[in-house]
Amino acid sequence: MAVLESSPVKAAAPLSPVPLNLTTKLAYGVGEMSSEVTGSILVFFALFYLTNVAGLNPTLAGSVILISKLWDAINDPLVGWLSDRTRSPLGRRYPWMLLGAVPLGLTFLLFWVVPNTNTQLGLWAYYAAIAFMFYAAYTAVVIPYSTLVAELTQQYDERTQLVSYKAAFSIGSSIIALVLAQVIFAIVPGERQQYLTLGAVCGLVATLAVFVCVAGTYRRFRWVQHQRQSPNLVTPLPLRQQLQVALQTRPFLFVVGLYLCSWLGVQVTAAILPYFVVEWMGLSETHFTQMALAVQGTALATMAFWSWMGQRANKQKIYIWGIPLTLLAQAGLFGLQPGQIGLMYTLAVMAGAGLATAYLVPWSLLPDVVDLDELNTGHRREGIFYGLVVYLQKVAVAIALFLVGKILDGAGLIPHLADQPAPIQPESALWAIRWLIGPIPSLVLIGGLILAFFYPISRQMHDDIVLQLQARKEAATIAAKRDA
Repeated sequence: MAVLESSPVKAAAPLSPVPLNLTTKLAYGVGEMSSEVTGSILVFFALFYLTNVAGLNPTLAGSVILISKLWDAINDPLVGWLSDRTRSPLGRRYPWMLLGAVPLGLTFLLFWVVPNTNTQLGLWAYYAAIAFMFYAAYTAVVIPYSTLVAELTQQYDERTQLVSYKAAFSIGSSIIALVLAQVIFAIVPGERQQYLTLGAVCGLVATLAVFVCVAGTYRRFRWVQHQRQSPNLVTPLPLRQQLQVALQTRPFLFVVGLYLCSWLGVQVTAAILPYFVVEWMGLSETHFTQMALAVQGTALATMAFWSWMGQRANKQKIYIWGIPLTLLAQAGLFGLQPGQIGLMYTLAVMAGAGLATAYLVPWSLLPDVVDLDELNTGHRREGIFYGLVVYLQKVAVAIALFLVGKILDGAGLIPHLADQPAPIQPESALWAIRWLIGPIPSLVLIGGLILAFFYPISRQMHDDIVLQLQARKEAATIAAKRDA
């Protein structure tokens, strides 16, 4: 892979038009499985696994997640910047995805191995090292993959469609991961072997998904880049200055805030959900996977509706319409009492209907910001913008999940090893679990609603941006012909 400071890209030979058809959309969506099959398992099970299977202290378990995600976050803008500057026969993004595919699956498997050590320090060191390697591979795949939305089409509605496939596969991947977990937990004996088998299967799925995505989207990518011809030029600004320019782009700050609020709310809820089901509701882990499936299944079922609505209104409006459903569900979960199982699943369905918009809206807004930046600077810098968004999200989520572990530890949550009788948790730990399932993530989602309401790029504004970019390209083409 060759990485250059700045060099013009020679015009490619004329290519046949490649429509953004169902095959391309599906192939792009499949790529989401590489991050979400692994990511969903980690979000739902990692903290619970480290404390209740591997036997790690909750604070140490939270610090594993904190350190690994902080490292992951540092990689994000760096990989985005480097992928912007990459030159290869496969383009800027695909070499990174192919490079990270196999290590992604392998390191994910190793995370679910319980090492042969009797010390807390030994356990912590093993999981911190594996998580460190996993997230290096994860970043190499996910950041370049995410930027493809802006590179496969410039059309406002086509981006909404493409992101809806990404969001549908995101939720669908989570469902697949949870179904695999439920099946494996039912047929494989022993908790340790269950998680190890789950890690092997999900790691393989994630690796294969990368190859399917690259194979299915590359022709469309080549055609779009041929149509643009010059916008692949890389700005000569160093990384630090590019980050400063990105952070001075006002609509980008709205997208960052909206994304952070959405995923902080989602991931804190997901991390605490197994504790809520097992420790507060007094149910088995089977009910936890079924609860998660109810949330994700409803989100997937309502995705087509929200995508349809997003093509008939400004995209941020559907977030404002959907998230209040999740807020109502979280309020209900806070007041839920053991034995109210039917109501628990009803609230899960309500939460899922609203969360579909959290998957769909932030990612569909970000390509519009990239277009605005191109209009202002003359350069396309998808990698910087996507890398910075994910960087900030991961830092925030890492700190939040560390604090979740710290809160549980401070509240007196009792960890235990796999295949041992579950301890009776103190009342303080149960109250902490209830606050973390309801009021705390609700406050974060309310912040997202405020940001969505004031987001400045409307459909009309984006149409004007695209027209100006097209006029600039036509003028450059005429000037080049005249000079020739």
